[in-house]
Amino acid sequence: MAPEKDAPLRSDAQRNRERILEVALAELTCSADAPLSAIAKKAGVGQGTFYRNFPNREALVLEVYRYEVQQVADTAAQLLETHPPDQALREWMNRLAQYAMAKAGLADALRTATTTSTPRGTLTSMGHGSVSSAVNLLLKANEDAGTIRPGVTPDDFVLAIAGLWQIDPHSAWQPRAARLLDLVMDGLRAGAPGPVAPARDG
Repeated sequence: MAPEKDAPLRSDAQRNRERILEVALAELTCSADAPLSAIAKKAGVGQGTFYRNFPNREALVLEVYRYEVQQVADTAAQLLETHPPDQALREWMNRLAQYAMAKAGLADALRTATTTSTPRGTLTSMGHGSVSSAVNLLLKANEDAGTIRPGVTPDDFVLAIAGLWQIDPHSAWQPRAARLLDLVMDGLRAGAPGPVAPARDG
């Protein structure tokens, strides 16, 4: 009987945690100083539940960052299931641009919340692995399909799109990001061998 009672509690706890993260992303993007009590109230959870998940502001902000990175990374495989490889890559680049703008909005909250006790490189290491894996998955699918030039590495790709983080998130960033990403995509397609024809007998 006990296991049957525990399962719904775990499910509820997971939903509470995800709801807190979703509200925190919206609130912290608007205001780096958003009160934790206001975030808990909008998420519909009590103070006890909130602090069991996130004992302080730093823990919350770091988890919001990690959660956002993971959400973006997870979309790579989903897009490849529903789109041709080159379309999946271009659409994922759009998702990455949206994330870049959200991360810029969170910049003040990240600076305020992280202290000297946070190990150097923590923010970078939290996101690098999952994003690198997503990029590698997309690049391999496209190279196998002959839709991009061979030999492009995840590091090459990240360097090519680094300009995203130079765009002012408070400006009309969408058209600028779209032009930049179209240029990157054109560069990836240059020299693509095209679909490999099946070998003929005889």
